[in-house]
Amino acid sequence: MPEENFFERVFDVVRQIPAGRVTSYGAVAQYLGSKGSSRVVGYAMGASVDAFPPVPAHRVVNRNGIVTGNLQQGNFKRRKQMLESEGIIMDDDAQIQNFKKLFWDPSVELKDS
Repeated sequence: MPEENFFERVFDVVRQIPAGRVTSYGAVAQYLGSKGSSRVVGYAMGASVDAFPPVPAHRVVNRNGIVTGNLQQGNFKRRKQMLESEGIIMDDDAQIQNFKKLFWDPSVELKDS
C-alpha cells in the first residue's frame, strides 16, 4: 500500500531528528518530494504511536514552530514536556523560542544520505 510506504519513509526521516532539535511537517514532506503533503506527514505522526523503533513525533511541529497535534500523537501536555526535557523552551502558546536556530531541515541535514 503506497500510503504505508510513505508513512515508513516519514518515520525514517523523523527518527533522524536529534534531541533538542525540531522540524516541520512541511519540511519532511518537501524532503520526501511531496511538497504539498504536510498534512499526510501529520497523519503519519498520528500513526507512529506503535512504530518500532520509536518515532520522536514530538519533534515535528507546524511551520511557525508551534506544537500541534491530536490525541493519537500523545496529549499536548506530554509532547510539550518531552520537548522541554530536551532543552527546548516554549512560550505560553506552545511556540518554540529560537525556532529558526533549533530548526532541523532534512533537505540540508540529510543531503548526503
